[in-house]
Amino acid sequence: MELRVLHAFVEVVRQGGFSRAAKTVFSTQSTVSKAVRRLEDEVGAPLFDRVGHRSVLTETGEIVYRRAQRILAERDDMFAEIGELRGLNSGTLRLGLPRIGSSILFAPLFARYRQLYPGIDIRLVEQGSDRLEEILLSGEIDLAASLLPVSDDFEWQSVRIEPLMALVPANHELAQSPAIDVDILRRQSFILFESGFGLNRIIMDFFKRNDIAPTIAARSSQIDFIVGLVAAGLGIAFLPRMIAGQRPHAQVKAVPLQDPLTDWHMALIWRHGAYLSHSSRAWLEIARQEAA
Repeated sequence: MELRVLHAFVEVVRQGGFSRAAKTVFSTQSTVSKAVRRLEDEVGAPLFDRVGHRSVLTETGEIVYRRAQRILAERDDMFAEIGELRGLNSGTLRLGLPRIGSSILFAPLFARYRQLYPGIDIRLVEQGSDRLEEILLSGEIDLAASLLPVSDDFEWQSVRIEPLMALVPANHELAQSPAIDVDILRRQSFILFESGFGLNRIIMDFFKRNDIAPTIAARSSQIDFIVGLVAAGLGIAFLPRMIAGQRPHAQVKAVPLQDPLTDWHMALIWRHGAYLSHSSRAWLEIARQEAA
């Protein structure tokens, strides 16, 4: 089983088709198709179920894709470790950060890191936590910031814990409450983030524990817009306390949930057992010092 064949297969899945995968691996569509057929011959089962113009992974394909990602990531780790041993690179930090909280938590780390390590190239990816975990598992980045809990595929280092706040219109019956009344929430509409944001997992788990069948009034990826929708009376939203404090609005009140299970726990994560380069270890050390 050749690595280039696995690479072609993985890119077909990532890019959502053979033609786009061919462009990514600088090859022809015919060559990529032959590579996938060769892999199917080796495993003895089809990897894709071709439905119309779409190619959907079979159960066997899901297994091969998951394992192939790890094999290719291990290859990248090997070359990175050898490169550092030989002094072949000046250092690169491939870092994934979420769209919520990064400006507060990680901007100071960037400044400190750049001051101490001016020669290291920082390649930044910004996505929701769920997507960052997928990219991290594939080996495209070395470290990511994500919300706990995470799967056993990752190791982690804590960054910050913040309680979750419910944002309600200033004239809402909950606005003057010291804490959220769950019974009142059962009658409300909610504004959530788009899919892929780890904060949604915390919120949906809260709903499930309290037997709330939520009515979703809107979704957005923009914090300021979500706060504006709350002010307009469209529904209730949720933000970590420190971020809610950075977005004050005269027509919005923040009320604590007072539920430890809803705490927003941000951590830096990396693949379990992965080789961490000097640049990655340096970032983790600066983050540890800041958290302390």
